[in-house]
Amino acid sequence: MTKTFSFPLLLTLALIGSGLSAQVQSGPPDYTFTISSSQTWTDTGVDLQNGDVLRISASAVSTDDASASGTSCDPAGISTAGSGTDLPLSSARPGALIARLQAHGALPLLVGTGRTVHVDGSAHLFLGVNSSGAPPCQGSFAVRIWRTRGGTSAGSEPAQGSNATGSSGEAATETQGGSKPRSEQLRSQLSTAAQVFMSGQFGMGKSESASAAAPSANLTSGSEASSPAPALKVSDSALDSGLRKSIDSLPRRVNDQFKNLGDMVNFVIVGSQQSIQAALDAANWHVADTSNEKAVLSAVLETYESKDYLQMPMSTLYLFGRRQDFGYEMAEPIAMVASRHHFRIWKAPFTWNGQEVWVGAGTHDIGFAKDKRNGLVTHKIDPAVDGERDNIGASLQKSGKAKTLYYYLPPDPVQEAKNATGDGYHSDGRLLVVLLQ
Repeated sequence: MTKTFSFPLLLTLALIGSGLSAQVQSGPPDYTFTISSSQTWTDTGVDLQNGDVLRISASAVSTDDASASGTSCDPAGISTAGSGTDLPLSSARPGALIARLQAHGALPLLVGTGRTVHVDGSAHLFLGVNSSGAPPCQGSFAVRIWRTRGGTSAGSEPAQGSNATGSSGEAATETQGGSKPRSEQLRSQLSTAAQVFMSGQFGMGKSESASAAAPSANLTSGSEASSPAPALKVSDSALDSGLRKSIDSLPRRVNDQFKNLGDMVNFVIVGSQQSIQAALDAANWHVADTSNEKAVLSAVLETYESKDYLQMPMSTLYLFGRRQDFGYEMAEPIAMVASRHHFRIWKAPFTWNGQEVWVGAGTHDIGFAKDKRNGLVTHKIDPAVDGERDNIGASLQKSGKAKTLYYYLPPDPVQEAKNATGDGYHSDGRLLVVLLQ
């Protein structure tokens, strides 16, 4: 399956990511600082422990000196000040707000106007201005920090005499397995996904953390990421001749709204609509949202309630001259933004032994690629599409809802083709036929 993502959905993903952060930051900050541009490093007096998460927000504080000189400080740095290899952080602009977690030897981190920092091990927070020698700008930064504590609940307060002021009453936060808070996991995952989308769609840069957190979100053609196909218990007996004849009459591929041929038809399920929906639910498949607008609302509501959003919208494809009746998907929470198992199904225009027949096309999204039709971002499918066909069968078999499975090779099988956006795929050409209990 391929899908080009619209600007509203991308923007909303970004807003959801930042909005969850704002939700956590709705209370007063735990620490506030005034960081002067005249001092390279300021010791905050804050000791940190393994698992702590810091959310840092910074803004410029205007001064008369800055107004007079015409060069006021900006947490993101000064673009007109040039750059230099002698800066504490050579990759950042001069005058930018930076941080480090040890007194000596630690590499500085760019904070800019805001950043989330995950603390790995014991640390001590220093804030500073990216400069060496004379400051590149005049003024100071107002810095606010919200801290979610890892490990034990007891934490360190700023040292006496520092220019930090702490706030009491840190809000209790739900955690999973004693690791990152739930809200932090959701915020981080959605933010990463939004950055990946933005990078591919609009050329915006990804943060270092986003790149590290989403190695599967490949914006180039990449290499095949096929996983071993699950083992199926498939019947050795011949498929019913009447059902074979009906399957032989099926279109081999689906198409998009422009009649471009795309994904192959690779499975058939026999059973009533009620039984197929119950089987897919038992197999942990989720009905996909049908529009970006519905997806936006669902994502906002579910992430606001710290739930997992599992219904990423699915584009419309056509078979029998009409759009899919249902779309289903399976993925880890939030990761489905880049990677998911999914398929579409259509009710066939025929029955078998009085039972409804459903025809499906399944693929596995493994990252992102450029749509060859328009240059925008689209999902990239695993070109070994038989893996998804067998994954669908294995999930139904594991759920106990499948009675019998068959492989069937129809006339003129699809073995090499391209989907609607131009990416190639390959198959042994067989359809998986599933008879439900």
